[in-house]
Amino acid sequence: MRLIQHKTEAYWFYRFLSAGYDRWVNPLFWTTRMRAQALDSARLEHPGLRTLDAGAGTGFTTEGIVERIDPACVTMLDQSPHQLARAAGRPTLAACEKRLGDAEALPFETDTFDRYVSAGSIEYWPDPARGIAEAYRVLRADGIALMVGPVPPGDRILRRLAELWMLFPTEDEYRGWFEQAGFIDIELRAVAPDWYRDHRSRYAVAVSGRKPRAGAPAAAQAGPREALGEPMTLRRRLVFAARFVAGSLAGAAFVPVGAALALRARLRRGSGGG
Repeated sequence: MRLIQHKTEAYWFYRFLSAGYDRWVNPLFWTTRMRAQALDSARLEHPGLRTLDAGAGTGFTTEGIVERIDPACVTMLDQSPHQLARAAGRPTLAACEKRLGDAEALPFETDTFDRYVSAGSIEYWPDPARGIAEAYRVLRADGIALMVGPVPPGDRILRRLAELWMLFPTEDEYRGWFEQAGFIDIELRAVAPDWYRDHRSRYAVAVSGRKPRAGAPAAAQAGPREALGEPMTLRRRLVFAARFVAGSLAGAAFVPVGAALALRARLRRGSGGG
């Protein structure tokens, strides 16, 4: 697994990142236009649909959900109390339920929600197949799941950096995990910020699928591969520290790259370029 594709590493990564996430990360990598395009695939057609936002973080995606769904019908789940604390400061999300929890072991009964949304979370899951099976389990019959995540960059150097940092599944992997869980009517939609110009690869995909019948997935799921808060031996602490530092540095490299590409796109628009 990648350096930050672990629950403890992701927890501490966002412990430090949460303070600047909305100001510095979303404007470059997960924009309001991308959010609106992706959420269209969730078919949030009625305000009374009970909706789960798994890996809700600071609530940026949830704010897009409550533009279409009654906030009292929306549940936000995240493993990071620091991220949820920032979400609690958003007036638009005051009526949403907020729960600490693990996307790979959702603390909800089977057949609970009408819609499941997860954006920018799968990158950190040690076991994506289990997380998507959990999405299937908690949905009611005919419920829709939406997963938004990155795909491997087209640029060779960026791809190596990305694969060092966190999970970048292929489109075939996304589709395979949804099919394995039992979803049907699976669709993939490309989403990207305005500055993204690489024709060799999509930037990210919004993957949606429908649960055809009530109940849990047909295939039994083992317990989560990792659990946050597991006791750490000295060796585990040293491994964690090395992975956390190296993974954070790899992730931090994406910010200046994104800033440079965004600036280039603005300059081109300003000069009338394509």
